[in-house]
Amino acid sequence: MPNIRDIRRRIRSARNIQQITRAMKFVSAARLRRAQDRVISARPYAHQMLAVLNSLALRVPQQSHPLLARRGGQNIELVVITADKGLCGAYSTNIIRQALEFIARRPDASVGLNLLGKRGRDFFRRRTYTVRHELIQFLNKVTFADAAVIARDLIEEFSREEVDQVWLVYNEFKSVVQQKVVVEPLLPIQKLDMTEDFGRLDYLYDEPPEQIFGHLLPRHVETQLFRALLEAAASEHGARMTAMDAATNNASEMIENLTLYANKVRQAGITKELIEVVSGAAVAGR
Repeated sequence: MPNIRDIRRRIRSARNIQQITRAMKFVSAARLRRAQDRVISARPYAHQMLAVLNSLALRVPQQSHPLLARRGGQNIELVVITADKGLCGAYSTNIIRQALEFIARRPDASVGLNLLGKRGRDFFRRRTYTVRHELIQFLNKVTFADAAVIARDLIEEFSREEVDQVWLVYNEFKSVVQQKVVVEPLLPIQKLDMTEDFGRLDYLYDEPPEQIFGHLLPRHVETQLFRALLEAAASEHGARMTAMDAATNNASEMIENLTLYANKVRQAGITKELIEVVSGAAVAGR
């Protein structure tokens, strides 16, 4: 028969874990609200800038700016944005899986990794992949200045023709329970598909296009990277909140089952003792 003390010890352990997971859920919920507000504020500006610059890239020659140059794609830098901590379900695992699939689909290309987040860094460091840059412990307090530093490094590498393409892999925030892994190009600046409407449109420039692009395109890269970091941060908090909510519910179910089992064991022990007393009394009365 199981020891009732061991069962009660397991119940206490489950309650302690439940308190931890519930506290982590509330912390993630508070951080998620702030991160979600930042994402919602950054999206309109980033999306509109992306649409305008993609439209401009359709009308100007590639020589107008180095960030518009389209090359062969043999040297690729993949920016992988993962979490620094665990306990957020399959958040980082899904991103790493998409990164591995991206590399596998390009066997002839040289893919270097720019790892933002401890989970991705730890995974790829133990394997034979080319890691060009890594940065950890910054996603929870990401600022535009942080994104600008990373973006300027990517711009310099692309402008020096050390890499032909720069891609992003991150989780886009949809809702608390839904995040979508996105694999999208960052450099060179993409062009819109040619349509009749876009063919009839054009822009008037107050300054030479080269001068405008010299100021605008680097800021565009910084903005898109900053938006991706905000999306990743909000997605991480949402994934951790969902995971901790599920863990709290599982702990409640475990406590309930263990309590029921402990009552059964205790009742079985009482029944056994009563049977022994009755049997002893019957033997003594003979």
